[in-house]
Amino acid sequence: MMHQTMMSFRRDPDAVKGKRLERQLLRRVLGMTRPYRAALIGFFISVIAAAIIGVIPALLFRSLIDNAVKNSDETLVVVLSGLAVAVALASAGLSLVQRWYASRVGEGLIYDMRVALFDHVQRLPISFFTRTQTGSLQSRLNNDVIGAQNAVTGTLGTVISNIITLVVTLSVMLVLEWRLTILTLIVLPAFIIPARRIGRRLQTVTRESFTLDASMNNTIAERFNVSGALVVKLFGNHDRERDYFAERAARVRDIGVTSAMYSRVLFVALGFVAAVGTAVVYLVGGHLVIQNAIPLGTLAAFVIYTGQIYQPLTQLTNSRVDVLTAMVSFERVFEVLDFPALLVERPGAVDLVDPVGRIEFDHVWFRHPSNDVASLRSLEEGNPGLEDDEPSAWILRDVSLSIAPGELIAIVGPSGAGKTTTAMLVPRIADAVEGTVRVDGHDVRDLTLDSLREAVGFVMQDPHLFHASIRENLRYARPECTEEELVAACRAARIDDLIQSLPDGYDTVVGERGYRLSGGEKQRVAIARVLLKAPSIVILDEATSHLDTESEHQIQRALTAALAGRTALVIAHRLSTIVNADRIIVIDDGRIVEEGTHTDLLARNGLYSDLYRTQLDRDAESAEQDALESA
Repeated sequence: MMHQTMMSFRRDPDAVKGKRLERQLLRRVLGMTRPYRAALIGFFISVIAAAIIGVIPALLFRSLIDNAVKNSDETLVVVLSGLAVAVALASAGLSLVQRWYASRVGEGLIYDMRVALFDHVQRLPISFFTRTQTGSLQSRLNNDVIGAQNAVTGTLGTVISNIITLVVTLSVMLVLEWRLTILTLIVLPAFIIPARRIGRRLQTVTRESFTLDASMNNTIAERFNVSGALVVKLFGNHDRERDYFAERAARVRDIGVTSAMYSRVLFVALGFVAAVGTAVVYLVGGHLVIQNAIPLGTLAAFVIYTGQIYQPLTQLTNSRVDVLTAMVSFERVFEVLDFPALLVERPGAVDLVDPVGRIEFDHVWFRHPSNDVASLRSLEEGNPGLEDDEPSAWILRDVSLSIAPGELIAIVGPSGAGKTTTAMLVPRIADAVEGTVRVDGHDVRDLTLDSLREAVGFVMQDPHLFHASIRENLRYARPECTEEELVAACRAARIDDLIQSLPDGYDTVVGERGYRLSGGEKQRVAIARVLLKAPSIVILDEATSHLDTESEHQIQRALTAALAGRTALVIAHRLSTIVNADRIIVIDDGRIVEEGTHTDLLARNGLYSDLYRTQLDRDAESAEQDALESA
């Protein structure tokens, strides 16, 4: 109980200043507990039963003094002793029952909220993740979910338990002796005042400690992932990093000492005032016993009850801050759950059945939505564009394009022209603001997302591999594939020999983001993943960018065979890789400015010709420089 009292003083009242317990929020919280109604009823019954049993030991002690000892009744002594043991067993049993019901409700709520949050967040658009701090999002999935669970089974449960305990205990005390009961309550302000004053100081240092802890955790997360560790080794200094971390750790240490002393002073103050209150009961109660106004056993019972009511009363004086603080966690969870997804399936959406890969862009315009539509402000702290509530400039402008099944289309253009955005609209990673994107004659917004994305394979410029085995990363695209199909895809991507040479073969864990593999190896695994999926439409976003010349040549041959009969969109900066495309689409400033074969476009002496010749000159200069350095 004292530990709970101390923790209640660590709440931050400033965080809930001016807040009220909103009925709508409370109804929603209660709605989440509806599946656990039976467990909650059991919890409340066990709390009431425990409160009733909690007053029995003092009554047994009263009877021992006033009846058994006074009348020298040894039989009653034995009976009272047996009842004391029975009460202790019942109290222990009820404590276990309360714990079971509380954990049943609490862990169930954690499960429900985590799954709901995870499911909702993964369906949000990419624009949400480009603006959101990953750490803040993780905090919602972990800290706030646990905080919401504690709000129900911890804070609210403690408040209810304290109320019930006080009602039962004070009722018994009033029946026994109303004068001593009133005297006990009059002493209460002297008990609360030191707790409030010392508690405020404890809250101040605790808030600073939490801030520094969060800062240290961020430092650890940034420095101890692969990319961060590499930056420190290449540009930083280990001693400087240690000193920077040690400075904050030292402040946390000092705060820990201060907090420990404040806690001990608070503990001593509470104990002293409780002792004073008990002494007052001794003084007045002893006087009443001497005057034969009350029995001695009643005084003994009151001494016990005095110790039982002070701590619950103190906790209840902070109950408003405790409850409102706990409800903040629910608000933060609901804030994410209520954030609408920009990409949703229309009612009556149909599956894309037996796709052949026909793609059409019909007067498509696209721009990124404003921040307030794309993401949550509370998850993008520190974002310099946070206050920009206007949509971006137009990225695609009146794009119309028709791609036949099995056609290999290359999309080229200057950086930022809208090449990747064009490709992203096909699997509906984003939606056109105006115009229509069709696959096999269907508006992509009329198709189910699962069936549409099942028909599209995507190899990104910087492929992402999960911290899992090569086999698990490959099967992610097609969990039901056979081992033979998996190996065949890797052979086609020219990566099987490398995998077989590894000590653990296909069970080799690739590390965070695939950092145990080279850029070219990781790229080939990603290509194998797409080949294993066997989609009707393949999008390659600079898929050979990380390959050396020989690997690139092998992949180009593999892709030529693998893409046969499939529609392919190839986004390329290295124009030498797409000279054999059926058509080349040149995009500049969001518009299609040229279209044709490699030979046709060179003959026109337009933007494509300029890009191609510039790249040839750059490659020639690079080759000449390499030759000079070798010499």
